[in-house]
Amino acid sequence: MTSDERDRKAAHRSRLRAARRGAPAAPMVSQVLLATAAFGVRPGQVVCAYLAVGGEPGSAQMLESLRGAGYRVLLPVVVGDAPLDWAEHTGELRPGPYGLREPVGPPLGASAVASAALVLVPALAVDRSGVRLGKGGGHYDRSLPLTSAPLVAVVRDDEFVDSLPSEPHDVRVDAVLTPSRGLIRLPCGVDL
Repeated sequence: MTSDERDRKAAHRSRLRAARRGAPAAPMVSQVLLATAAFGVRPGQVVCAYLAVGGEPGSAQMLESLRGAGYRVLLPVVVGDAPLDWAEHTGELRPGPYGLREPVGPPLGASAVASAALVLVPALAVDRSGVRLGKGGGHYDRSLPLTSAPLVAVVRDDEFVDSLPSEPHDVRVDAVLTPSRGLIRLPCGVDL
């Protein structure tokens, strides 16, 4: 990636973070249940998810709706620069790094993501070819290659964009989930 592309990524991140500050909540409860149904995820199967922070779409209610529907929900646990570890979400959380909250259950290892029937991925933005712009730490890009489950990025409506800069290590997502537009499978040729 050229320095110009890196600068474009940094500019996108800065603009998107600023736009999220003070943005209204987007709990994503009904949308995430529709996405699990669209991908044929059955009760008892694993859904890897995340707990939203800092204006991200999603909510604790989203996680509870998944658990209430009978899914086994795994949440990420950040361990240095390694791929994400995972632990089952039982409703109890503890403080983690970067202002995150993590499940209190025992760590299941980075390979636990391989057991997922669906992975809900946080993102700052996603483009119509499936390029996901994360926060820049690379945790998900190191973890997502460990699963063959569908990858669904959860973003606000205006964070689903025409195109984004990408690097060779960026893992593309299979779909995007937004508050108003619902589930959109990728890549798509639809003008935004």
